[in-house]
Amino acid sequence: MFRDTSALTGRLMKQILRSPDTIVTVAITPLALFLLFRYVFGGAIQSDGNYTNYLLPGILCITVGSGVAYTALRIWTDKQKGITARFQTMPISRSAVLWSHVVTSVVSNMVTAAIIVAVGFAMGFRPHAGIGGWLGFVGVLLLFTLALTWLAVIPGLTASSMEGASAFSYPLIFLPFLSSAFVPTATMPGPIRWFAENQPVTAVVQSMRALVEGDPVGNDIWIALAWLVGIGAIAYVLAIRTYNRPRA
Repeated sequence: MFRDTSALTGRLMKQILRSPDTIVTVAITPLALFLLFRYVFGGAIQSDGNYTNYLLPGILCITVGSGVAYTALRIWTDKQKGITARFQTMPISRSAVLWSHVVTSVVSNMVTAAIIVAVGFAMGFRPHAGIGGWLGFVGVLLLFTLALTWLAVIPGLTASSMEGASAFSYPLIFLPFLSSAFVPTATMPGPIRWFAENQPVTAVVQSMRALVEGDPVGNDIWIALAWLVGIGAIAYVLAIRTYNRPRA
C-alpha cells in the first residue's frame, strides 16, 4: 500500500508542479480576506492583543477549505477520463488510489499555508509559542486538512459535473465567518452566537490561536480533536465505500 501510494502521489505532485498556479490561486482569496480584515475592518474590531495573531488561524482554515476543492476536482477528472476505473483493474492497493489524493492535498495545502504564514509575519504576526506550541499548531492544522480532504473525496467520486465536484467547498469557506475566526462570539446575537460557539471551526481556531500565543488551550483542543477525528473517520469510511461500490 505504501509503495503504491508513494508512486501515485508522485504522479499527482508532478501535475501540480506543472501547474503551480493552483497553489497561488488557492492563496489569493485567503490573502485578500487577510488584508481586508487586517487593514480595512481591523480598526473597528475589538480584540485582545495583536489582531493579526487573532486572524491567522481563521485565514488558514479558509485556505484549507479552498484547497480541498482541487482534490475533489482532481478525483472527478480522473473518474471522467477513465483513469480511476483503470486503476481499479490493476494489481495495486485500492485504498492507495484515494490516499495518494489525500497526501497530495495535505502537502499542497501545507505549502499554501506556509505562504499565508509568511505574509502574516510581514503584516505583523508575532507568535509567542515555543516548539511545543508550534508542533501543536501544525498538528491541528494537519488534522483539519486531513479531515476536510477525506470529505472532499466523496463529491469527487459522486459528482456528475466539474462544478458539482468543487462547489461542496463553499460551505467550508463560509463556516469560519460564523465562528470566532474574525470576531469574538460574545459580540454575536443569541442564535448565531450559539451556533458559532458549538460548531467545529470555533474550537479549531481557538485551539490554534492559544497554541501559537503560548496560552492555555483548555477544553478547546479536546473539542477540536473530537470534531476532526469524528469527521475524518466518517468521511474516510464513506469515501472507501463509495470508491469500492460496483459501477454499472
